[in-house]
Amino acid sequence: MEKLEKISKGLNQGFNWVAGAGLVIMLVLTVADVIAIKVFSSPIPGTIELVSFLSVVVIAFALAYTQQLKGHIQVDFFVTRLPHIIRDFFGALVSAIGIVLFALLAWRSFEYAQVLQLTGEVSMTQRIPFYPFVYAIAVCCIPVCLQLLIELINYISRMVKR
Repeated sequence: MEKLEKISKGLNQGFNWVAGAGLVIMLVLTVADVIAIKVFSSPIPGTIELVSFLSVVVIAFALAYTQQLKGHIQVDFFVTRLPHIIRDFFGALVSAIGIVLFALLAWRSFEYAQVLQLTGEVSMTQRIPFYPFVYAIAVCCIPVCLQLLIELINYISRMVKR
């Protein structure tokens, strides 16, 4: 279990670095675009498209690390009032549902990326292909599933110990 957690943490941190790099590039591009508009009265062509694609990178690559830090929104107003074993049961249930949903998202994103690749779908201004970003979404769902699996195992082991 510890080895699985170590692999997951390393993978999550690596993916989070990619998200951070995407965020920095977005920031630099946006600032450069604003400066270009003010100084040269002309925006950088395709900035909106590039920022949109970078948004996909930032969000997708930060998912697993955010899950690891328990940074996603949780509505646990009622669950916190329940006994610990019931809380762990609901935690396990939510983790299991999350695994199924992110596995489905990975699978369908992979299939959709293949379709986009075959059809040659590209953005309007810069003609950037869409499929690499959809593949990225599919790949980024895998560490989320791994993190949710670790959480599921932890919830189940706590329930067994009680």
